[in-house]
Order: sequence, then structure tokens, then C-alpha cells
Amino acid sequence: MNIHEYQAKEILKNFGVKIQNGFVAETPKDAKTLAEKLSKEKSNVTVLKAQIHAGGRGKGIIKETGSNGVVISMSLDEVEEKSKNILGGTLVTHQTGEEGKKVNKLLVAEDVYYDGPEKCEEYYLGILLDRSTGVNVIMASTEGGVDIEKVAEETPEKIIKEWIDPKIGLQQYQVRKIAFSLNLSGNALKEMIKFINSLYSAYESIDASLFEINPVLKTSDSQILAVDAKVNIDDNALYRQSDIENLRDLDEEDPSEIEANKSNLSYVKLDGNVGCMVNGAGLAMATMDMIKLSGGDPANFLDVGGTANAETVEAGFRIILKDPNVKAILLNIFGGIVRCDRVANGVVQAYKNIGEINVPIIVRLQGTNSEEGSKIIEDSGLKVYATNTLQEAADKVNEILS
Repeated sequence: MNIHEYQAKEILKNFGVKIQNGFVAETPKDAKTLAEKLSKEKSNVTVLKAQIHAGGRGKGIIKETGSNGVVISMSLDEVEEKSKNILGGTLVTHQTGEEGKKVNKLLVAEDVYYDGPEKCEEYYLGILLDRSTGVNVIMASTEGGVDIEKVAEETPEKIIKEWIDPKIGLQQYQVRKIAFSLNLSGNALKEMIKFINSLYSAYESIDASLFEINPVLKTSDSQILAVDAKVNIDDNALYRQSDIENLRDLDEEDPSEIEANKSNLSYVKLDGNVGCMVNGAGLAMATMDMIKLSGGDPANFLDVGGTANAETVEAGFRIILKDPNVKAILLNIFGGIVRCDRVANGVVQAYKNIGEINVPIIVRLQGTNSEEGSKIIEDSGLKVYATNTLQEAADKVNEILS
């Protein structure tokens, strides 16, 4: 689950991580009021940051006004007008695609470059699970404020990594090693050590799957602050993170993914033309590869799980069919826990319940009662093609798309 920057910063603050302070506004008038509140503490310079679930907001453009998604207001008089150029607009970044995302909230944040950016330093800090080793890794770089992917591609030697043994946890020598590698000294070094310790404590405590702080700022007076914060939470752990689950912003999520979640389906929308429905994540990946090899592009990842029945199959079809780009649907089921004849009956029932389906459906059944399942499909009289092998299914996809 993704959360907004302002929500992420509040969580970090609760764990002792120093942040760029700010308040969230939903109207330009509120933005000005909150900016006045901030100005009493430091200065009249305010940073206005669009709150959407996507990166690249500073370089992103609001379609309707041409404003960037992150702007600086040099006076209180500018805040309301600049906020009008962002709030309610559609922000397009390299992560949103051309359709962009509507900006419903604005973070009104303090100026942390108060003595000039030339007197500050920016760093990158990230924490995530390294799936190749099965342990958490802390990544750091002196190249803050820059896309870490670009750093990894052009200057990989500037990325420092420390893997954390889950049996003993984060060790202080590792924290000091990271801080020293960022060329820090004096109070800034001490502050960075505290920052990393608090950040890792927060990461573990809230069952996060990703922390990305870019940039981490060393201010002119050697404070270490999180200026931005990207936090992802492991969906499988939300049952024990009820306070964080309440932060979920459904306006930022794909409606089809929300619907799939209600039906206990694992669904991710993609940009292709062949819908796929499978039972098992590994089989889903293999199916998407097969679709690519057959000349198509997968339109989605959809795993109905090991207990697929008529209801889940029907829910899956309804979700896939909402995508206008889908030209065919491939249902690939391996009958282990679930019987193939049960799935076949579910396909026929779903087809009849939904009504007219204008795209061909290819069904590949293997495993328990696969022959019975294929016969049910063949005898149904519906526009459903039964196949036995991956190659047959691939050939049928290719035939339909040609």
C-alpha cells in the first residue's frame, strides 16, 4: 500500500526522524492560512508540494495551468495564487503516464534551504527487501535529489549498500559505515547516525516494504532532515497495522484493483491487449511471458488463487473486460488444489451471468480433471476455446491477434 508524502513524514516523525515540517491543505485559502502559521516559526518562503502517489512531482506539469507539481512561494501573498495553479489540476509526471493524476491535496512545507542551497548537501537513503538475498538492505548515496535509477546506471560506485542480518538486526558499525561513506563529520555525522537508526526502526515497526528518502538534507546548520519521503507498506501485514491502513487513499488507486481486492483477487493493470487469469503467481508470470512470445502484450496480472470458483472467475472476467484495450482473454489453470472441471463450470456460469462477451476466451486446463474440464468448455456452445498445452494456447492467441 502506498501513502502520501505528508502521511509518510508524520509516521517518520513519530519514530524520531527529523523531517521538513509542513501541513496539508485541500483549498488555496487553507494553504495560505497554513503558510502564515509556518511563517511565524521561520520565514515567509514556503514550498508547495502536490500530493499524489507518484514520483517526479517537481518536474511534473499540471495540464490545466502549466505549473510544476512542486513550487516555491517567496511571500505569503503568492501562496494562494500558486496553490490555485496546482490544487484540482491534473499532474503529469514520468510515473503517472500521459493521463496524469488529479491533485486533491497540497503539502505546505517550510523552507529548509534558508541560508541558500549552496550551503546545504543532499543525500539519498533507501531501505527495502533485497529479494536476491532475502534480507533488508540500506542503500545510501551522496547523489541526493537525483533519480537513484540514473545514479545506478551511470555511477553505480556512488551507491553504498549494507545488508542487515535479520538474526542480529542493524548493527551500529553498519550505521557509522554508511554515515562516514557520505563524507560527514562533526554534528552532521552524529545527526545522520541518529537519522539512520530511527529510520530503520520505523521501517521494521510499520511492516514497510520500501522507504525512500530523496533527498535527505544536511542544512546549513548541520541538521539532517527528510525533505521527501516515499513509504510503501506490505499489504500482507496490514491486518496488524490498522492505523496505517486507515491512511489508504482510494482516489489514488486504480478502480479495478480496488474491485479485485474486494473479491480477494491479486490484480495489477498493465498496458497490453491480452487479459490473463491464472491460479498462482508463478504461473501468471509464465503466462505473461507466453503472451509476449505469441505476439501479444499482457493487459494485466490476475491471480485467482488456489481455490478458484465460479464467483472468483466471474469477478476476474468482469474486471478484465472493463479494459477497452483487451482483445482476447487467456485463462490458464493448473488443477492442483482446485479441480479443472470446477473451474470450467465457473467459466460457463460466468459467461452466462455477464451476458454478451465480445472478446474470445482461450482456456488452458491442466491437472486434476483437466479432460472433464475441457469437455465442459467444448460442449458449452460458447465462444470459448479449450486448449491442453501452453503451445496450443499461444498459437490460439497469435491466431486471434493476427
